[in-house]
Amino acid sequence: MVRGKKVEIVSLLVLVIVMAATAATVTYDHRALVIDGKRKILISGSIHYPRSTPEMWPDLIQKSKDGGLDVIETYVFWNGHEPEKNKYNFEGRYDLVKFVKLAAKAGLYVHLRIGPYACAEWNYGGFPVWLHFVPGIKFRTDNEPFKAEMQRFTAKIVDLMKQEKLFASQGGPIILSQIENEYGNIDSEYGAAGKSYMKWSASMALSLDTGVPWNMCQQGDAPDPIINTCNGFYCDQFTPNSNNKPKMWTENWSGWFLGFGEPTPYRPVEDLAFAVARFFQRGGTFQNYYMYHGGTNFERTSGGPLISTSYDYDAPIDEYGLLRQPKWGHLRDLHKAIKLCEDALIATDPKITSLGSNLEAAVYKTSTGSCAAFLANIGTQSDATVTFNGKSYRLPAWSVSILPDCKNVAFNTAKINSATESTTFARQSLKPDGGSSAELGSQWSYIKETIGISKDDAFVKPGLLEQINTTADKSDYLWYSLRMDIKGDETFLDEGSKAVLHIQSIGQVVYAFINGKLAGSGNGRTKISLDIPINLVTGKNTIDLLSVTVGLANYGAFFDIIGAGITGPVSLKSAKTGSSMDLSSQQWTYQVGLKGEDTGLGSGDSSEWISKSPLPTSQPLIWYKTTFDAPSGSDPVAIDFTGTGKGIAWVNGQSIGRYWPTSIARADGCVGSCNYRGTYRNNKCLKNCGKPSQTLYHVPRSWIKPSGNTLVLLEEMGGDPTKISFATKHTGSNLCLKVSQSHPAPVDTWTSDFKFSNRTSPVLSLKCPVSTQMISSINFASFGTPTGTCGSFSHGRCSSARSLSVVQKACVGSRSCKVEVSTRVFGEPCRGVVKSLAVEAACA
Repeated sequence: MVRGKKVEIVSLLVLVIVMAATAATVTYDHRALVIDGKRKILISGSIHYPRSTPEMWPDLIQKSKDGGLDVIETYVFWNGHEPEKNKYNFEGRYDLVKFVKLAAKAGLYVHLRIGPYACAEWNYGGFPVWLHFVPGIKFRTDNEPFKAEMQRFTAKIVDLMKQEKLFASQGGPIILSQIENEYGNIDSEYGAAGKSYMKWSASMALSLDTGVPWNMCQQGDAPDPIINTCNGFYCDQFTPNSNNKPKMWTENWSGWFLGFGEPTPYRPVEDLAFAVARFFQRGGTFQNYYMYHGGTNFERTSGGPLISTSYDYDAPIDEYGLLRQPKWGHLRDLHKAIKLCEDALIATDPKITSLGSNLEAAVYKTSTGSCAAFLANIGTQSDATVTFNGKSYRLPAWSVSILPDCKNVAFNTAKINSATESTTFARQSLKPDGGSSAELGSQWSYIKETIGISKDDAFVKPGLLEQINTTADKSDYLWYSLRMDIKGDETFLDEGSKAVLHIQSIGQVVYAFINGKLAGSGNGRTKISLDIPINLVTGKNTIDLLSVTVGLANYGAFFDIIGAGITGPVSLKSAKTGSSMDLSSQQWTYQVGLKGEDTGLGSGDSSEWISKSPLPTSQPLIWYKTTFDAPSGSDPVAIDFTGTGKGIAWVNGQSIGRYWPTSIARADGCVGSCNYRGTYRNNKCLKNCGKPSQTLYHVPRSWIKPSGNTLVLLEEMGGDPTKISFATKHTGSNLCLKVSQSHPAPVDTWTSDFKFSNRTSPVLSLKCPVSTQMISSINFASFGTPTGTCGSFSHGRCSSARSLSVVQKACVGSRSCKVEVSTRVFGEPCRGVVKSLAVEAACA
């Protein structure tokens, strides 16, 4: 361990020496960022360092580089780095310096989006909640207390990067920094003060003298020399606010985020590739995927409210660090095709001409003979044949073909040459004796959280308090408690009737307890209205209301003052007579957080754990603890929380986030197959309707010991912890791909001088994802007119009799294989139609 640390330190010292000797000049002109006097075509991808672990970073960065990225983009998360004013955290998942240096070590640039407002579906948009309590402060406007704090933190980050010599001007990888974030979307709400704040932000950033350009995204009036950039699903129509600035895309949304209670969104790679190709077709030179790896909202970092713990985002690298195929592979091929065009792209502006209705050509041609062309069919219904430079080209609907030599197609966005690789979760026994989940559950111990007030720091206030101002977000939980003395002649205690407790909350979860018993609950994003039938007794009664936040708002004008909690009214109403009693202005007792949080039960170290049977289940507010051994192998680990209700979980004292498997997605909106053609929206392609939004929760391998691990749950809703299970995620053994005769040849067959073999023959390529695997069998092969999709291929009206034998001979026994898709190889099964080769293979 010590020797490994020494090697790492020496490696980083060597990196610092090399960086110091290679200081770069970064500027820009109307075409591109200019690094050491040379314009650059740059492909970027977002990876947020706190959403993964330092142990994952090198692999994520390498997979990004292998996928064709030049740049890693990340926000800086103020509330993670300064959770208390002047108390900083740059360790573990917040080791920003290490993350940037790892990108540099891999040979990648970095775009550092300092903000310090992030949005990012991150709690409170990345602002620390203590900022809310600075006297006189108003966020993101011309307000001196806010500007002072923003400048202090921004300067802190810039100074840290300078100390470590991480700006390109010092030899580091940071070629671009961002100030503010999407302010132009909402600045009109702040009036003239918003405009002056924006200009101040730009001036303040420039004064920090980083030696690299700054950008503002979604800020059409960003003052010179700040580069204004685009965010969105499509940015081909974007134009910078000056002819001296390059066309840059800082957020190309590769999918969308998941919310509790929502179905899972995804974005077809054909559409994503189309958007990228269109951007470069129409003059773009810097494009960033948001996200390239989404990761996990560990602890209480998810925003929203109601953003899920998973931040997978349908990104090319999934939440667990595995490649999402064919998305990753198809984009890698796209990047290669774009880079084949780089000399022409950086040399000139495109000449755009119409080839017909919804058909367009863009040509980049230089005086030295370089020529690249993009042919686009932006129609959503019909494929089209176009004539370009005297040749005929077939363009599928909603697609772009890239011609690096203005003659031959290297890539078409709708023609995928990368195989689909399934990923699966495998349940594993966690006990050395092979015990079942139920046997694991027999080892559970528990502590019951006190219902209502249990802490010495509880306090009494008249009326109902807004939650964030009361808790300062130190906890998700706030108790509202009221004691009542009911006389026997109260109208809502008429014989045979119940009282109704009416509660109104502005989010996000409420539990109502009457005399220590759960009477009802509800949840909602910004409004909860409950009418709960209750039984009161003559004499003393206690009403305990537990309000729970599920992430603080992170976006919109004045999002920082959007409240939470039970703001009322709260009333009692007779179910029989309708008469009511307002409770809102009564003397309420408040408790911030739960007693178990204060005593550190999440660590599992308390001596108060009870191990006797039976284990109480299906009851609210119980802490559970068990031990487990690490699942075998090295695959990523998840916990399936099916059987539990809602709560927070810890592994070896590390919070893996909020779990909520009983939050069910709405039943409508999902389609069996999503048509990639046409404009994408975040609700266009959905899956898992009517199912739990999230049941599987990531546990980083680095947090797990070989044996003797501790798992702690705070189950707030009521569930059975013995029903949970562990699983490992791995890339499955099945590969499938369908390649037609109209596909371009693989982009790898091109060389930098635009010469390649088998120019007219597409190829079906398969490769087992694990280096120790071989293709063991071919489960389906058909050259002809196969139908269906991966996992459900079937023979069409014609199929070559040689299909299976040819593919078996080429592939079985090898880790990878290539099969030419042509009648020369398979014969002619049916004339006059474009034929395809569909293959499903198994690796072992």
